[in-house]
Amino acid sequence: MNTEITGIIFIFLTTLVLSYPLGKYIAKIFSGDKTLLDPVFNPLEKIFFRLSGIDASKEMTWKQSLVALLVINAVWFLLSMFVLMCQGWLPLNPDGNPSMTADCAFNTTISFVSNTNLQHYSGESGTTYLSQLLLMLFQFISAGTGIAACAIVFNALRERTADKLGNFYNYFLKSCTRILLPLSIVVAVILIFRGSPMTFDGKDTTISMQGDTLNVSTGPAAAMIAIKQLGTNGGGYFGANSAVPFENPDYLTNIVENASIFLIPAALVFALGFYLRRKKLAWMIFGVMTVCSLILIAPTVYYEMKGNPAIEKMGISQPLGNMEGKEVRFGPAASALWEITTTNTSNGSVNSMHDSSMPISGMNAMLGMMINAIYGGVGVGFLNFFIFIIIAVFISGLMVGRTPEFLGKKIEAREVKIAMIIFLIHPLLIMTGTALASGLAAIDAPMGWWYAGNATGWLNNPGHHGFSEMLYEYTSSSANNGSGFEGLGDGNPFWNITCGIVMLLSRFLPIVGPVAIAGLLAQKKYIPESSGTLKTDTGTFGMMVFAIIAVLVGLSFFTALALGPLAEHFTLFAK
Repeated sequence: MNTEITGIIFIFLTTLVLSYPLGKYIAKIFSGDKTLLDPVFNPLEKIFFRLSGIDASKEMTWKQSLVALLVINAVWFLLSMFVLMCQGWLPLNPDGNPSMTADCAFNTTISFVSNTNLQHYSGESGTTYLSQLLLMLFQFISAGTGIAACAIVFNALRERTADKLGNFYNYFLKSCTRILLPLSIVVAVILIFRGSPMTFDGKDTTISMQGDTLNVSTGPAAAMIAIKQLGTNGGGYFGANSAVPFENPDYLTNIVENASIFLIPAALVFALGFYLRRKKLAWMIFGVMTVCSLILIAPTVYYEMKGNPAIEKMGISQPLGNMEGKEVRFGPAASALWEITTTNTSNGSVNSMHDSSMPISGMNAMLGMMINAIYGGVGVGFLNFFIFIIIAVFISGLMVGRTPEFLGKKIEAREVKIAMIIFLIHPLLIMTGTALASGLAAIDAPMGWWYAGNATGWLNNPGHHGFSEMLYEYTSSSANNGSGFEGLGDGNPFWNITCGIVMLLSRFLPIVGPVAIAGLLAQKKYIPESSGTLKTDTGTFGMMVFAIIAVLVGLSFFTALALGPLAEHFTLFAK
């Protein structure tokens, strides 16, 4: 037990220590300062810009940046739909996998373009090598899009009045080439040396210990695993994700992959401090995020290591804790840490089955996604936290009788309205989807084309846990997370289409909102700080932000959590 606890403390602290110098490096990239990788990537980036006809030195307004972001994502959507629906006859298909149906291709395309990587298919049999490579490309693209949007907001928060906020294409390309690519190469090399496959050969044939002939899927897995972790994508090469030995061979790779999940999101917080020269503000944000994370990690580790009382009542010893759905080589503590870090961010990869977690653990995983700002996804995690800051500044200003200001810019009604709308979109999408699915299940509605059978057929678990499965699926979709309670039968048109719509809206509207707020603030007159200015880089303001997060998220989701994981917990632990 002590070894397990030491292991997860090491993973957590190592990641936080590495995020500081990485944040300084990212700030240099955003500022255009010289870095060690300039001789390698400057010529490559010039080729990209020359071929595309883009002038990287031409600055753009926030509106132009958003148009560019949305247009290029629309192009990638069309490309992905074509490849996935035609993959059966396209090249690089040595195993003869069939093309996807239109609804599955729709869900998968939106999932990877939106950085969600919700997979209603199994990677080994549902995609070809060509499709896997395309989806791996989207894992770079979607993560780079989030970082570029974050850079635009950073630029808007500088101490000046401006209309132009840098060049989106420049930020996007540099995010891919100078941040994501080098780190992905390092992680992929480690995985290859530890045993993850990286090949274009078809399935390997092997003989099991009991004499059976097995066809084992391989493929270019290591490269995809690296970026799925670093880009907070989470979409695994294999169906069971990082619980598969080929994706996560041993405890060393588990450390590397787990640390990769929130390395860049944490680094971007420090990048803000270096870029704006406001390190105290960065530490305040980082402190709030870390406290929230620890609050979710501690009880999750405790309950997973304690074991399941239902199994205990059967007279079965649980010396290792709750091991259902977990890998023996990782144990319950490392699995619990992964479960929270992957849901605090928008990663969604798994090294255990969340459906088998204790009810409180499942609730904490959902809470991380409901907050969606504890480190969060690459780039968009800060954007979501920025919404909470705007609301906290406004309420704090009202409480002390001062004009709400943030970094020398007045926070007025327009910015607050946008912030509240963006916050409310998240619970609206989650609750609407869950109400629809649970309502259909409650009356056992015949689903026709949408699902082969009645609605209760997609639930493998009745009662409170069945409700939690549906709540988790829409929470994961809205948080652009991609993990799931896999007892849910989600590989059908109903779940493919409804989750696809949720992912689409929850990806781009929460990017548009913060960028619009930042753009509006950038155009306002800068007001130097005075003795009457509300300090937003103090521990006191950090506690205010924490309280705002707790109150807003609690009011939005408590009733749903009470019907699902909380009710299941009290039922399970009833004497």
